[in-house]
Amino acid sequence: MMAIGAFLLFLLLALLLLFFLKQLWTRRHLPPGPLALPLIGTFWVNGFGLQEDIFLKNAKRYGNISTMFSGRTLIVVLSGFKTVKEGMTSFSEVFSDRPDDPFLNALGKKKGIILSNGHTWKQQRHIGVFALRKLGLGKKSLENQIEEVAQKLVEIFAQRKGQPFDPLIPVLNSVSNVICTLSFGHQFAPEDENFQKLIEALKVIIKFTGDTFHMMYNLFSWLMNYFPGPHKEALASVELIRSFAKQEIEKHQEFHSLHEPQDFIDHYLLQMEKSRNDPNSTYDEENLAQCIFDLFAAGTETTFTTLMWALLLLVNHPNIQEKVQKEIEDVFGFSGSISYQDRKKLPYTNAVLHEMQRFKYVLLFGLPRQSTKDVKMMGFHIPKGAFIFPDMRSVLRDPEQWETPEEFNPNHFLDKDGKFIAREAFLPFGIGERVCLGEQLARIETFIFMTSLLKAFSFRLPEGVKELNQAPITKLSMHPHPYKLCAVPHTGINLIKTP
Repeated sequence: MMAIGAFLLFLLLALLLLFFLKQLWTRRHLPPGPLALPLIGTFWVNGFGLQEDIFLKNAKRYGNISTMFSGRTLIVVLSGFKTVKEGMTSFSEVFSDRPDDPFLNALGKKKGIILSNGHTWKQQRHIGVFALRKLGLGKKSLENQIEEVAQKLVEIFAQRKGQPFDPLIPVLNSVSNVICTLSFGHQFAPEDENFQKLIEALKVIIKFTGDTFHMMYNLFSWLMNYFPGPHKEALASVELIRSFAKQEIEKHQEFHSLHEPQDFIDHYLLQMEKSRNDPNSTYDEENLAQCIFDLFAAGTETTFTTLMWALLLLVNHPNIQEKVQKEIEDVFGFSGSISYQDRKKLPYTNAVLHEMQRFKYVLLFGLPRQSTKDVKMMGFHIPKGAFIFPDMRSVLRDPEQWETPEEFNPNHFLDKDGKFIAREAFLPFGIGERVCLGEQLARIETFIFMTSLLKAFSFRLPEGVKELNQAPITKLSMHPHPYKLCAVPHTGINLIKTP
């Protein structure tokens, strides 16, 4: 009996040795990385959970191009500004596809703007860029709509009369309404039942994406479909948003004139009409519904999270907040509106907003790409089908690019004379062919929301609180922990506009 046990142990050790040697041989031309175990890949290295430095540890140990495995799926991680720039520019077309990922496939069905590929992606992105431009992106008309939403947020904050409150819900509702205005042509009242369902559905999806169940779904999707769990709730939430989008599409088809398009749905329906006889057209209602989902989810989540971090950082750094407010007061006073073009007159304010996005980048990592063919990069072989993760967090904290990468320091964007300077390594919206479609919209929103709020209030810590927690909740989207602040109105300013 002991002999059989010893033999089985020897056999197991021999198999493990063979597995290890085989892995060394098959990976000899790949970028370096930790040992991948059967089924689970390299997730064991991080304890099967997400961590803020999930890629940083790999980069420190293996260099700026390294590998990880999700099951049998090869992941190539690009770290640091120079490596990410080379990968996303020298191989921009090769690394432009979204991967064949079970959850992403269920999420987007390979339609819309964010999760589609090839001809479909090119057409959907084209109508996205075209419609946003026609709807006023970069023009005063769109800014006026954002200012209107920002003013409503100011009025909601003013109702708190300087007492501590959680800004999450009003900020989330406001940012969502900007996207609703662009997509549907109208806003929602905060208490609207359908609007709240949309917001709750978005929260469920964001909470699920990137957590342990997400990883389990990708590894065992064939099995997970038969079991209950948060993956079921997340996919149901996706369908809820898509169903709402289809209802809005039906209303537009019935009541709106395509000759005078007022929102994204109108522009898309007009494009569908123009392409009706084109056999290669991908403009259809399913892609339109997914485009609306993409705009709503991506356009709401990232800007909302940016604003929540911005308010927290202002409260924790009152000296910086005061300098911003003094600059605004010196240039404009505390009355009248400030346009996006006015950022050129507010170099310190502009620097602070950029530094907020650098220091508190809102994503743990962006959506992956997939290599469409075998390539050689920095002396390493990257095979066709490999997932590509450009680590933007490492770019925004690259010690070769930033003087004090781990500190909140607006001087990163100021020269010795106090003038604003653009930095090539400031890439919170990505780089390459998949650069964020809504980059300019997000920049305009952040500027107008924050200048509107800072003209009206000084943000303070609640009594007895020494500092707000700056550690993030580690998910795919890096939210701050819940917090309360006080929005103290500036003396002598009327914050409630009369109709």
